[in-house]
Amino acid sequence: MNIKAFKNNLSGSITVPGSKSHTIRALILASLAEGKSYIRNPLPSADCLSTAKAVPLIGADINLNLSEESQPGTCWEVTGAGKNIHIPTDVVDVGNSGSLLYFLSPILANLDGWSVFTGDNSLKSRPITHVVDALNQLGAFSETTVPNHNGCPFVVKGPIKPGVVSTPGEVSSQYISGLMMSGILLNGELLIKLSNPKETPYLTMTQNWLEKVGVPVWISDDFKEIKVKGPVQINAFDEVIPSDWEAVAFPLIAAILTDSEIVIENIDGSGTQGDDAIVDILKSIGAEITWDKENCKLFVKGGKKTSDKIGRLSTENCKDKTLKVKMSSFPDAICALAVVACFTEGTTILEDAEVCRRKETDRIKVLKTELSKLGADIEETEDSLIIHGHSPLNADGSENKNFILHGGTVESYDDHRMAMSLSCLGLALPKNEELLIKDAECCSVSFPKFYEVMNNIGANFI
Repeated sequence: MNIKAFKNNLSGSITVPGSKSHTIRALILASLAEGKSYIRNPLPSADCLSTAKAVPLIGADINLNLSEESQPGTCWEVTGAGKNIHIPTDVVDVGNSGSLLYFLSPILANLDGWSVFTGDNSLKSRPITHVVDALNQLGAFSETTVPNHNGCPFVVKGPIKPGVVSTPGEVSSQYISGLMMSGILLNGELLIKLSNPKETPYLTMTQNWLEKVGVPVWISDDFKEIKVKGPVQINAFDEVIPSDWEAVAFPLIAAILTDSEIVIENIDGSGTQGDDAIVDILKSIGAEITWDKENCKLFVKGGKKTSDKIGRLSTENCKDKTLKVKMSSFPDAICALAVVACFTEGTTILEDAEVCRRKETDRIKVLKTELSKLGADIEETEDSLIIHGHSPLNADGSENKNFILHGGTVESYDDHRMAMSLSCLGLALPKNEELLIKDAECCSVSFPKFYEVMNNIGANFI
């Protein structure tokens, strides 16, 4: 499916789906628990549904409470496998979900027998040898099935044993979370030593979930050591999934780049999602955003709807008049921030972002490629993007002749965050310019019905 985006303004209220990161953790922990758990406000995205399809293979039972139209309901019931957890009864196809792959493989490495993992073509390009090495350190036998290929298909045979595992940590936080969850089934203490931990808010999220279900976890202040002690028989739970900050980013940036005024509802103020840092980053360049934490709402104004009726974004108040953002704690925001930087007067450096090369696609490379097609001035380094942006308006509200972004045709690379970010960019293009985003349906991975939801507040994607 291709989507066309062109100049439009937004108004009204929007609610984004529940968090993918929270939903997948909840599904897996509920599958390990004894009894029936209730997961409310889950994200019915492709990755989460892949998880719901996978965990019955190890003994859990899931009721998605489907509607008459076969759409997942707003409360999912999971009867956990508990002490009856077993080796998967089939190959575990994780689809496009790196989270599912990296979470579940360390957990199943506790079991005496073979587990086989595969996924779609995009997933097969994501690295796995760091997981293989970590599990083998703990006594498993694991390897990729294709010689000289760092990716799925991949097999693992347990059981692993308590002890110490040393691993870099910068490739992804997801397998570290998987190792932490594997500690539930271990008969003893697991010590994880990380030489270069990244995406640390997600490790804190995993810690919070484990502690919520009674699993002892300790993390050092620098995140270089993590201890988990098992075994722990966890009980069923009833939890509400908070809104997804990774999804909040898209209506948020669309509004500040256009003459818009919107309210984003059901905002998660718990601090467990690192992506909420985007609010202060955008405010530092002049975005008009008010976060009502008591009522869980973001009030967002852009362009002519702002207090000064201009809404110009600029790095002039940043140190050295340059916006520098370390992306390692919330790398999934790089697509949205790169788009905003193209409309911001001054230089933006999205740095410490090497992990972004190992997502659904090499996001550093493809952002440079696709945004350059539209006239953006971007440099690429090994671990950063340097964007020399221009606001469409000068400080006095007059037209900025240096702003030269234009429409065209761009690729999504089947990457949901690329598709949504580029679609939002199209809304801010000059009048009579149009952007065609190819293979845009991939947004269903994290934000089902994104285009319909955005159209309800005026995006007019077609």
